[in-house]
Amino acid sequence: MLNNKQKLKKMKIISKTLRLLPLFLFVFAFQACSDDDDNNIVVPTPQNIVELASSNPNLSSLVQAILAADGDLATVLSGPGPFTVLAPTNDAFDAFLGDDELSDIPTDVLEQVLRNHVISGNITSSTLVGLGSGYERTLAAGAAGQNLSIYFDTTGGVSFNGVANVVTGGADVEASNGTVHIIDGVIGLPTVVDHALANPAFSSLVAALSAADEDPDTDLIGTLSGAGTFTVLAPTNDAFTAFLDGASLGDIPNDVLTNVLLNHVLGSNILANDLLTAGAGYNNTLAAGPNDAADNATNVSIYFNTSDGVVFNGVATVVVADVVGTNGIVHAINAVINIPTVVTFALADPNFSTLVAALTDLTPNTDFAGILSRTEGMNMDGINPNFTVFAPTNDAFAALAAVPDEPVLTQVLLHHVISEANIVSGNLTDGVSPGMLNGQNITINLPGTGDNIADVTDAAGNADIGIVAVDVQAGNGVIHVLNKVMLPADE
Repeated sequence: MLNNKQKLKKMKIISKTLRLLPLFLFVFAFQACSDDDDNNIVVPTPQNIVELASSNPNLSSLVQAILAADGDLATVLSGPGPFTVLAPTNDAFDAFLGDDELSDIPTDVLEQVLRNHVISGNITSSTLVGLGSGYERTLAAGAAGQNLSIYFDTTGGVSFNGVANVVTGGADVEASNGTVHIIDGVIGLPTVVDHALANPAFSSLVAALSAADEDPDTDLIGTLSGAGTFTVLAPTNDAFTAFLDGASLGDIPNDVLTNVLLNHVLGSNILANDLLTAGAGYNNTLAAGPNDAADNATNVSIYFNTSDGVVFNGVATVVVADVVGTNGIVHAINAVINIPTVVTFALADPNFSTLVAALTDLTPNTDFAGILSRTEGMNMDGINPNFTVFAPTNDAFAALAAVPDEPVLTQVLLHHVISEANIVSGNLTDGVSPGMLNGQNITINLPGTGDNIADVTDAAGNADIGIVAVDVQAGNGVIHVLNKVMLPADE
């Protein structure tokens, strides 16, 4: 046991220890903080895209443009994202502006140009290199209410729309809300022509457009670079190689080449989804068809079917859809679409498969396909284009009690064709009675009853026939669709 003296001594020691404890704790805490600083535990807050650009003196022109443009882009690009920003250098802006100032660009246009450098999502250079080439969508507004497309190619570095390259050391600059790639050019707002120029897979198409434009009266590149609502079906280089089959563009007469190219241009914006929703049908191209019976110009039709991909005229399939420009939509296709004949449409449209069988397999002694594919006159048999064909559907043939044997069927088919006349629906008048190739007449009455556009009475006196679709315009004639087969009169 401790005596009183020993107890007093122990209490003094404990008291001194307690008085020193705060000092010990302070020294310990100070030492711990010093160790943390030595190990760089304190990490600065990551910069967002705008802050990152503002901290880089080589992107000062970009920052000025962002602040000057409509749309409060600084706030947008400071938001959560993620964004991929293609950031032009100061030199890129100097080259883009030339003698102009940033203030010379309308602020709404400037906004769209800048948005054309922003892609939604976080896309690294390794992702682009892995893909090789292709398209992304920017935040800029394009045709048909869609965002503009941008083309990337990593064949020699990483380039965009063929006009801007990622600078050395400028890829994959990380921000808190995305990735920045520093580029050496400002990317303008692309037209459908710009997209063709940017993608090397369309170099043959560009060469064809340039060859056609050698005619001083032709300006396809100028037209397709201007204001408009175009849909361009763009054949790939392989498509042109197959089409030319060893020939050169110079071997094709200029007017023919021009019309073939215009046969790939539609005068409205048509997205792939529009075609898929419709399923199948016809549109008009800008290619010139034969003048109608009143000597008015016509435009050639084009048939699409989406039962197995998106296919035009039964020969060209879309391989890349919905490349969006400021003035239209581009669909890459795997074949050149020549100017169609009336036979082309009969072969392409499955609603005419029975008609095709009647014109070929069931009438082997008459070359109907060859005759109706003619594009030149002065034929020995006197059957010359242009043709007006009244084409019965499969259902129309199915309604026959029986398909006639060949001699009768031949006369039936001739009873559906007018030669040397491109008679469009606008040329028809009530009670008109044109002569057919079999030497007999039909009578057309306008307007039609029920769902008919016009009613038809054939030479046999059947008056329950209807024209249900009109003006499928080919290069050598026009097709009107019938819901029943017309029969000639007995002789």
